[in-house]
Amino acid sequence: MPATIYDFDVKHLDGSDAAISDYKGKVLLVVNVASKCGFTPQYDGLEALHRKYADQGFVVLGFPCNQFGAQEPGDAAEIANFCSTSFDVTFPMFQKVDVNGAGAHPLYKWIKGKKPGFAGSRSIKWNFTKFLVDRDGNVTARFGPQDTPASIDRHVAKLL
Repeated sequence: MPATIYDFDVKHLDGSDAAISDYKGKVLLVVNVASKCGFTPQYDGLEALHRKYADQGFVVLGFPCNQFGAQEPGDAAEIANFCSTSFDVTFPMFQKVDVNGAGAHPLYKWIKGKKPGFAGSRSIKWNFTKFLVDRDGNVTARFGPQDTPASIDRHVAKLL
């Protein structure tokens, strides 16, 4: 099991290789996203938070996931187009991943272990679950889908 969040490799939506270590020293908000979810309007808030604090070293990392009600059915090109045209997303988006189960991406297996959910649950309950990571790579908080980006602004600001 990797020791830090920076040990994980991921892929951008376009299939190019990326590494979480590319974001070392920044405050991160790792979010599993979906384009056909009741929480999808949170893309606006995530983008606003990203733009507000980007110059201070904050980055939202979006991971599309189709595990909850098949609410992210599109392929990479469709997801990229949706995010761009519907919400003008500029934060990094990565390839679709599973966040639960045997096929869960290793990043999500690790991050859930660092910040379990309610009553110690290692599962993610729905789309738009958010993990806040400090500049040293420590997972400092976990927020549920109902926690809007605006409601976690103060937690982000505190880490900057």
